[in-house]
Amino acid sequence: MKRLLIPMMLIVGAAIASGEWHFPEKYTGPKTVTTDTSWHPDILEGYEARYVNHGEAFDGPCRSTIIRKICKNSKSRKAYLYIHGFNDYFFQKEMGELFVDSGYNFYAVDLRRYGRSWQPWQYPFNVRKQNEYFEDIDSALAQIRRDGNTDITLSGHSTGGLTVAYMAAMKGARIGVNRVVTDSPFLEWNFSPLMRNVGAPIIEFLSKFSKNSKVKQAHCDGYSYSLLKEYDGEWTYNTDWKMIYSPPVTFSWVGAINHAQSELMKNASHITVPILVMHSSRKISGCNYNPEFKTGDAVLDPEMIQKRGEKLGHIRQVCTIDSGIHDLILSPSPHREAAYDTIFSFIRRH
Repeated sequence: MKRLLIPMMLIVGAAIASGEWHFPEKYTGPKTVTTDTSWHPDILEGYEARYVNHGEAFDGPCRSTIIRKICKNSKSRKAYLYIHGFNDYFFQKEMGELFVDSGYNFYAVDLRRYGRSWQPWQYPFNVRKQNEYFEDIDSALAQIRRDGNTDITLSGHSTGGLTVAYMAAMKGARIGVNRVVTDSPFLEWNFSPLMRNVGAPIIEFLSKFSKNSKVKQAHCDGYSYSLLKEYDGEWTYNTDWKMIYSPPVTFSWVGAINHAQSELMKNASHITVPILVMHSSRKISGCNYNPEFKTGDAVLDPEMIQKRGEKLGHIRQVCTIDSGIHDLILSPSPHREAAYDTIFSFIRRH
């Protein structure tokens, strides 16, 4: 998730702007419900996918997408479910293949308004409440159980990490998984205390009256350039779905994140399953790309993740991946191997 800028004039001025679309233009066509929910070959070779119809949302029909790669050993009853972050979707083919090769059936979800699930009438990545995603995740968990899996790991990166931890806190013993894994979870805003404690709550309050007003984001390329192969990274993905410069976020998105972070910490002791919290060893500041962006987290503050992670649940492991980037499993080798080793070790122990 790229760093957000919430200008003070947005906080103290006449901040309720009109909810114009601006991306890329207002959709005026029909809004049709997805009816094809059968499995089909995915855009990633060797994977398959299917849609889940979630009916009418605040902006019309919505869907999520389940992606899976089943272990060649059909007797495996172990599954790993991955939830992506903000301005993101599942494209990490290497990750799924590694889990399958290690004897785990692998699943991922493209959440509503993201990636494969995004539909033309939807503002990208928008949400009113973070718990809207619980339905998307529960749908995937139901599929995982129907496939015969009995040992399930639920994982998430960044906003996905916040969502899975929040879900575990709110559902408690009803979470329906054996453990939770988080990769640089978005447990706290990477802002000054003033912006965290005053700015974000004010935007959350304003979202009740002007849900679709926008907060502009910084026009930074550092993190994207550290990932993309055509610049200085190792990865190829669809930049229409995981954008180099993400669009403004809505007031309701800011409010949803702020509320989820607060509720998670209030209910942190209700997490009943073991939880892993991984983060980088260092924070990277700046906007435009330089090689330092490949040596630390340019999006969130690892120190904040550490402090809040230490309060989650009763059986926890909070650990540092030396020189990992924000999405630890996309870090340069050997740092991503260290992240994988940590995940597999955690699963084996718990």
